[in-house]
Amino acid sequence: MIQLRTILNAADNSGAKKLRVMQIPGFSKKHVANLGDVVKATVMEAIPTGQVKKGEKVSALIVRTKKEVRRKDGSYVRFGDNAGVIINANGLPLGSRIFGPIAVSYTHLRAHETVLDLVCRLLLE
Repeated sequence: MIQLRTILNAADNSGAKKLRVMQIPGFSKKHVANLGDVVKATVMEAIPTGQVKKGEKVSALIVRTKKEVRRKDGSYVRFGDNAGVIINANGLPLGSRIFGPIAVSYTHLRAHETVLDLVCRLLLE
């Protein structure tokens, strides 16, 4: 469960290292974001040669949470950190790879896959 001002690790190669959640869509009704939710964040740390710079406002898809999530088969999935992938306005990932484990059965996104495909896979697993 991700709340406002939560620090996320960037799980892609866009150049960001740490993200801070600044807005959760639908915050008046729900105050947390879970796996597969898109949030607005700012870049807290970035490498100098990356695509994004420190202080830049970005959209991020949450791919890992410390809080366990129950799957339909009754099993639970939990990760060691909170992490997100930076996406652009069209819903495509800004980087070309995703690092670390995610809640679906593959370890990186291809550039032509949209965030909608990833969210569908997250919810079906």
